[in-house]
Amino acid sequence: MTWAGKILRVNLTKGTCTSEPLRMDWARQYLGQRGLATKYFVEEVDPKVDPLSPDNKIIWATGPLTGTMASTGGRYSVITKGPLTGAIACSNSGGYWGAELKMAGWDMIVFEGKSPKPVYLSIVDDKAELKDASHLWGKTVWQTEEILKKESQDPLTRVSSIGRAGENQVLFACIVNDLHRAAGRSGVGAVAGSKNLKAIAVRGTKGVGNIHDPKAFMKVTMEKKKVLHDHPVTGQGLPTYGTQVLMNVINETGALPTRNHRDSQFEGASRISAEAMMEKRPSDGKAQLVTNQACFGCTIACGRISKIDQTHFSVVNKPEYWGATGGLEYEAAWALGAAPGVNDLEALQYANTICNEDGMDPISFGATIGAVYELYEMGVLTKEQVGIEAPFGSAEALCKLVEMTARGEGFGKEIALGSKRLTAKYGHPDLSMSVKGQEFPAYDSRGIQGMGLTYATSNRGACHLRSYTVASEILGIPVKTDPLTTEGKPELVKAFQDATAVFDSSGTCVFTTFAWTLADLQPQLAAACGPDFTMENLNDIGERIWNLERDFNNRAGFTRKDDDLPKRLKTEPAKTGPAKGLVSGIDKMIPEYYAIRGWDDEGRLKPETRARLGL
Repeated sequence: MTWAGKILRVNLTKGTCTSEPLRMDWARQYLGQRGLATKYFVEEVDPKVDPLSPDNKIIWATGPLTGTMASTGGRYSVITKGPLTGAIACSNSGGYWGAELKMAGWDMIVFEGKSPKPVYLSIVDDKAELKDASHLWGKTVWQTEEILKKESQDPLTRVSSIGRAGENQVLFACIVNDLHRAAGRSGVGAVAGSKNLKAIAVRGTKGVGNIHDPKAFMKVTMEKKKVLHDHPVTGQGLPTYGTQVLMNVINETGALPTRNHRDSQFEGASRISAEAMMEKRPSDGKAQLVTNQACFGCTIACGRISKIDQTHFSVVNKPEYWGATGGLEYEAAWALGAAPGVNDLEALQYANTICNEDGMDPISFGATIGAVYELYEMGVLTKEQVGIEAPFGSAEALCKLVEMTARGEGFGKEIALGSKRLTAKYGHPDLSMSVKGQEFPAYDSRGIQGMGLTYATSNRGACHLRSYTVASEILGIPVKTDPLTTEGKPELVKAFQDATAVFDSSGTCVFTTFAWTLADLQPQLAAACGPDFTMENLNDIGERIWNLERDFNNRAGFTRKDDDLPKRLKTEPAKTGPAKGLVSGIDKMIPEYYAIRGWDDEGRLKPETRARLGL
């Protein structure tokens, strides 16, 4: 079975914590984590709700494999209506927190209402209570975790919390656990902040049982761990270089968005790459990268632990940042580096550290800085407005602006709006490189055509983790497709979207999909949860989850016009690299994609699609 079989409902307005049995009929239809929590959410929340109002709800959820011996089985997701986008939001995190919640005997926590004062939720197995968090308000994520561990008198307490960015309702604030693992996108941290919810501290001692067939589960999980170990990406590339292994690869393919997507190759890419993180610095003879790190139950260990150069201008007088902490991953390195044209690796590490410490999404932050730098170079923004000179390539402005945004100071309040609102405010909305208000990740859709369709149709706004066609178009996983053509991409994107929904809902990490397909996950779910989880059933579950999210967005007011890319990517051809001369073929792909999905011309579910999926 592996579901704990109960959820915790917390009414912040009333200050109550109530246990409820899990809807097992829904668990069979939507699996867990992303799918199951979304089902609860859409049944209980008006799609038109203001994301920052007390009427919005926010759910922390685990999957059936969370806390088990399945490789990477430490994931959890946060589901709400996102303030950055106004769309359904589901943000996934690793570390140890998700497994701890499951071991305490809970599948998910549903928060509703708004507390009249700052609070945090304390969970020790079956005991759950809201406690005063006045002493935590204004504290960083790091400070909050340290204080709560001391107060619990248990160093194994796991903490999921917001920093000052969430308190100040930065629209791309995230929720951080284990110091530098984050439910990062769409502003889920701002929703928690709007409810005066600072943190959840969890200690679970029950373990995870209820395995349908323990012997079969042990056997199949060991087999699938070997698949991960033997694959060049999950067994060698990610452990050695982390996701940063992609920096030089994507740059060479001409798909590294640079200077707010004005260019698609960055001349400074090699200086902010995984290889650069491993090089010894002239200043102290040490490499920035200290070691790799794994989340709960993970056999891949792609996490980075780094130390910044103590002589760097950003920290020379700040010894509190000299220790080892979470290092750069590819998306963050791109957003803080190529997007604003900054090639100072130590500056990127400092900005990333501040994002971790105060709970901000580095992708949306860095991409917004790219837009700010372009507006500055155009003369739309001035030094007096920004508070510092901010041309493309400025490491000094990057480090200053990340501090201002996290603290809600000066021009940081403008950056906190995200690029869509900021560029519109200053009269140039076309300079926001976003979909549905959420900024692009690190792939140029002129050079990787499938990613353009992925961004345009993603239910939570522009996102690479909903359909990572880079695997196929660049890495040849599971089959090689041509990144420069639109042919076959609607089918490819749909297949990736549906499969990813299942992985996200299972409690395992999407990075396993470099080596695993659904055929590898299915026997693990069948052994753990029961034989009705067949391949056919899992395919239906993935498609059902995707359409459930889509239907919520439609009812929230999203239409065909929201499944689009910025004008720049459709009218300004790539200047260099293999994609030179190409623009995105999104307008050709959308109608084909809608037809394959069983949607009408406006992107709404047809009655027969709704009936087939039981929606």
